[in-house]
Formats: sequence, structure tokens, C-alpha cells
Amino acid sequence: MLYELRIYETVPGRMAALHERFATITSKFFEKHGITVVGYWTDVIGRNDRLTYLVQWESLAERERKWTAFATDPDWIAARNATEQSGQIVARVVNTMLQPTPYSPMQ
Repeated sequence: MLYELRIYETVPGRMAALHERFATITSKFFEKHGITVVGYWTDVIGRNDRLTYLVQWESLAERERKWTAFATDPDWIAARNATEQSGQIVARVVNTMLQPTPYSPMQ
């Protein structure tokens, strides 16, 4: 099992728009494409412009296949573009692939 940690830093003042997009649009497209999200988080202390989430993958091949299908879905592209008519939402994306250690409770 692999986990992808993704951190979205928003354009100033656009955090509410990012939450709205994930809650009403992005999550539905993830479900459509079989992308398993373990959870979504925001920072309690410090920054208030980040959404962090963790995606679970069986393999890098699964990630490539499903992420490509999601990213190129014309309905997703249209929906994303519609949410950005009043301006860009995400300023920066940071992501990393994680593999649990043999002693990790999360496998």
C-alpha cells in the first residue's frame, strides 16, 4: 500500500472556495474515478491557507491510471474552470508518496 500526501496552499482569501470545491465537486470526481481519500485536514495552529489530504493507492501503476483519468476528465476540467471564474484558488501543490514501514500500524 502507498499513500500520497497532498498539501494545497491557497491564493490569499480563497480557502473557502477550495473547501466548497472539494466538498461539492472534487470529492465526487475522486469517487467516480475510484480514488480513495483517507482524510482531509486543515491546520489548527499556524497557517490557515492549507488543505492537506491523504490518498491511498495499491501501487504506483494504479495511481498513474486513476490520477490521469481524473485529471483529464472533461467534466472535471469544466467544473474546476467554472470554480475559478473569479480567480485562481490554489497557489501551490506539494505532494509526496509515502510507503508504510514494516512496523507501521497503517499498512
